[in-house]
Amino acid sequence: MKNLKIATAQFENKSGDKAYNLSVIKDLSAKAAQQGADVIAFHECSITGYTFARHLDKQQMLDVAELIPDGPSIRELTTYAREFDIAILAGLFEKDADDNLFKAYVCVDKSGLVAKHRKLHPFINPHLTPGNSYTIFDLKGWKCGVLICYDNNVIENVRATKLLGADIIFMPHVTMCTPSTRPGAGFVDARLWLNKEANRELLRSEFDGLKGRSWLMKWLPARAYDNAIYAVFSNPIGMDDDQLKNGCSMIVDPYGDVIAECRSLDNEIVIAEVSEDKLSLAGGYRYIKARKPELYADIIGKPHESEQKVVWLNK
Repeated sequence: MKNLKIATAQFENKSGDKAYNLSVIKDLSAKAAQQGADVIAFHECSITGYTFARHLDKQQMLDVAELIPDGPSIRELTTYAREFDIAILAGLFEKDADDNLFKAYVCVDKSGLVAKHRKLHPFINPHLTPGNSYTIFDLKGWKCGVLICYDNNVIENVRATKLLGADIIFMPHVTMCTPSTRPGAGFVDARLWLNKEANRELLRSEFDGLKGRSWLMKWLPARAYDNAIYAVFSNPIGMDDDQLKNGCSMIVDPYGDVIAECRSLDNEIVIAEVSEDKLSLAGGYRYIKARKPELYADIIGKPHESEQKVVWLNK
């Protein structure tokens, strides 16, 4: 496989304003292409906005959702991909012909839709239907997968995606800076964002502490390390509805090392070049080879009733 240049992005989206969000996606995609990137990844629901959906009834959700691949946003993304010769990954709410609703994340290139993943563990709106399959696709000779936000918290999902062949897993999120049972978690005061330049030092402290990056670094590098994958994490910066998000979009290599990260308080991209050699040199490659599934296949595969609780949403 040839080395691949991947960009991950952070930007402040506007709730329900697809035209604005697509305009930012276009600008950042052009910037990434100018810097030599082959692909750029945006956050969960980067086209539609995310957290505002917790207030919407089913008809309102249907109004904001789109058919895939025939909806206008996929056509628009394809136009950008063709203009800039770059693959683009972005998220939106999806509806089907029967008015079922899904949380979707797509990859498009200049030829159109390459792949679509439906979030396996959606929760932001009760009318969303969970996806029921993993997503593997080819991108310039690389096997890739997608897991959206909460999907990555269930470690079996990451291992399954790896075992299906993925060496790169795109992990779009809208996360961090929300209450949880974990120590140090909580919202970041949105008033700080009203004058982010004056509050830059305090914002960075909050964003990098246990409300944000310090929590992320407890588990994200482990997902990459244990599975010998490149993890492409994308997350918004700034206000998402009434919640302040901290960005920190990053790319983690199979050693669990951060090789590129957004560190500003603005819309930003970073680019990393990924190479095939790390996939087999990293420890996770050897550990996967050493597995003995006969010991735990019945344990891991034992029937289980899924229970998903999100503390801040219940509040």
